[in-house]
Amino acid sequence: MKSKTKTPAEALAQRARSLALWGLVSRWDEVKDLEWVPQLLQWEEEQKAQRSLERRIRNSRIGRFKPMADFDWDWPRKIERAQVDELFTLDFIPETTNVILAGPNGVGKSMIAKNLAHQAVMEGHTVLFTTAAHMLADLVVQDSSAALQRRLRRYVRPALLVIDEIGYLSYDNRHADLLFEVVTRRYEAKPTIVTTNKSFAEWGQIFPDAACVVTLVDRLVHNSEIVEIAGGSYRLKEATERASRKARSRAVKKARGGHP
Repeated sequence: MKSKTKTPAEALAQRARSLALWGLVSRWDEVKDLEWVPQLLQWEEEQKAQRSLERRIRNSRIGRFKPMADFDWDWPRKIERAQVDELFTLDFIPETTNVILAGPNGVGKSMIAKNLAHQAVMEGHTVLFTTAAHMLADLVVQDSSAALQRRLRRYVRPALLVIDEIGYLSYDNRHADLLFEVVTRRYEAKPTIVTTNKSFAEWGQIFPDAACVVTLVDRLVHNSEIVEIAGGSYRLKEATERASRKARSRAVKKARGGHP
């Protein structure tokens, strides 16, 4: 049975109800034909969308980041640009595909992760960006089972979770269990982006003696997109270039000072 197509007036009334404009809805028969009603609804919808975007940006905790337009694709020795570009379609979100950005320090893993997170926010998804250190420290200090369950929901609830910098510190078994809990609750339900400077074979160094490491890696990698990046640190390159520029500038100033 085909559903009945709404009339323009019914469609306007539905928009008013969706916006919770109950005063307007209560007097709908009096105002539905007035010229200003569609414009009012459009203004309210635009404001609602703007407030929603601002709330998602604030809650995402992405922080400052460089746009992908500034990414130097020629710097890494290894990176598949087509693979990264495809991630920005965000098809991995409805497909619940995890994204693993793996490579040494300073090759742009966090930059890519933050840009993906921002793109997801702009397209209406809820996002949370966190470092592994912050998330695990936040979870481990919860002083009761109920408090821990509430805090776990903070990391499980978003449509996209980004866990940055796994591998920069080592953790005990309790931390490993908590990461395993987050990954397991999101497993095949919601995607997670992870950045790591360690190969999966080295994750035993991050969580020494943790019994869950093999299963943790298995659940992260299953149905995942792994982006491997190789190269020297771009941050070190920038710092070296900046130091060279300053040295040249000082040399010029000294030369001018010596020869007025």
